[in-house]
Amino acid sequence: MLIATFNVNSVRSRLPILERWLKEVEPDFLFMQETKTQDEFFPEEFFSELGYKSFYRGQKSYNGVAVIFKKNFKDIKINSGFNDDDKENNFDTRVMTLEYKDLKILNTYVPQGKDMKHPDFEVKKKFLARVKNIIEANRDKNFLWLGDLNVAPEDIDVTNAERKRDHVCVCEEIRKVFRDTKLNLVDVLRKFNKNSDVFTFYDYRVPNALARKIGWRIDHMLATENLASKAVNCYPDVRPRTWEKPSDHAPLILEIL
Repeated sequence: MLIATFNVNSVRSRLPILERWLKEVEPDFLFMQETKTQDEFFPEEFFSELGYKSFYRGQKSYNGVAVIFKKNFKDIKINSGFNDDDKENNFDTRVMTLEYKDLKILNTYVPQGKDMKHPDFEVKKKFLARVKNIIEANRDKNFLWLGDLNVAPEDIDVTNAERKRDHVCVCEEIRKVFRDTKLNLVDVLRKFNKNSDVFTFYDYRVPNALARKIGWRIDHMLATENLASKAVNCYPDVRPRTWEKPSDHAPLILEIL
């Protein structure tokens, strides 16, 4: 089974890239973040023609999460939002859960936080605290947390870490929150690749960022030990970042038995 996560940075803008990539890779599940489109404009028919069913929650210009999966998969259950006690801040365009047989997947687009002194940084920390509650409830299952998590957990996960100590995705405060959030989940990419220069985000504003290996690893796949033991590989596919009009993120792929 191939499971992928991809911050598409506007799903409708990435259709040519998605068509080419889906035909080449043929993932069973593709979880997307930052789809940036209202539900009535989501390209469901486009994905259907490629053999996928879709589930999505979005809004105009910002946020948005979605999943597409091959039509032969049956009895899939999907919910959006945290669905906890905080009904006013459900984050249904940032949070989605999927259940298939004994597998449960949490897809999140974690708030970036803007600045350590900005109110959104507190929103980010509270968001992660709510994710922790979901992880705690599923720690004995085949559970996978994936998506754009907006945290570079270690210095090797970002180029020139020393220059970014006060960044909301790098600072020690958010790293500590992240470690506390993920509990004993396995960083599946690091299970197979412990090298530096393994990134999933290459800033548009940095000239030739991919070629120069200037990036960030802020998209992740974190699994319970039982599920991680079934993984045979996990890696970013940077090829789409080189194609015409790319997202600033690269897909991250998990192969499991």
